[in-house]
Amino acid sequence: MLTVPGLCWLCRMPLRLSRWGICSVCTRAVKSRIRCCPQCGLPANNEKMPCGRCLQKPPLWSDLVAVSDYIQPLSGLIHQLKFSAQSQLAQPLARLLLLGVMHARRTRALPRVDLLISVPLHSRRHWRRGYNQSDLLCRPLARWLRCAWHPQTLKRIHATAIQHQLSARLRKRNLKNAFRLELPVKGRHIAIVDDVVTTGSTVAELSRLLLQSGAASVQVWCLCRTL
Repeated sequence: MLTVPGLCWLCRMPLRLSRWGICSVCTRAVKSRIRCCPQCGLPANNEKMPCGRCLQKPPLWSDLVAVSDYIQPLSGLIHQLKFSAQSQLAQPLARLLLLGVMHARRTRALPRVDLLISVPLHSRRHWRRGYNQSDLLCRPLARWLRCAWHPQTLKRIHATAIQHQLSARLRKRNLKNAFRLELPVKGRHIAIVDDVVTTGSTVAELSRLLLQSGAASVQVWCLCRTL
C-alpha cells in the first residue's frame, strides 16, 4: 500500500507535519492499554516494579520499552515495513518508539543510554530484503536522542531458521553462537532496537553477548511485545 504524502498511514486524514506519517489520534490509538512489567514487558499489575516472574528469574536486560502488543493496526504497519518494501514507514514507526521511550523516562525513570544497537540480519536475508528494518528504526532514533549508533556493532554469522516458525525451546537453540561482536562495548549503556519481541530469545542472546563483553547495561526497545 502506498501513501499519499501528507496523509496519515492509518486513517488517511491530512497531517499537520507530513514527516510524522501517523496522526496524533492514531498515535494515541496504537499505544498499549495493558499494564506491563517494565523489565520483561509482559502483563503485570504494576508498571513501575518488576513482576513476580522477573523477581524469580530476571531477564538479562534491565528494562524493556514497547509501544504495543503485536496487534492491528501496528502489526500491519510492521508487516508492510518488513515484507512489502515500504521502508518509508521506518521514520513514523521510529517516532512511535521515541514517544514510548520518552514516556518511560517520565513515568518510570528509564535510564538514558549512549549506544543503540540494531538486531542484525544475516547477509543473505539482508540482500533479499534490501535493508534491515532495525537499522532503519535506529537511524532516526540515534539522531533524535543524540546517542551513538553503529550498524556494524553486531554481525549475524549463521543463517538461522526463521524465529517465528519455531517453538520457544528451539528458538534458543537456533540462536546459540549466531552472533559476533565486531566493535567494543565495554562500559557502554546500550539499547537493543527491534521491531517485534516475541519470546525474547533473540534479545536475550544479544544481551548475554553484550554483557559478557563488558557492557554496563542493556535495555530492549521494540515496537511490539507479543503478550
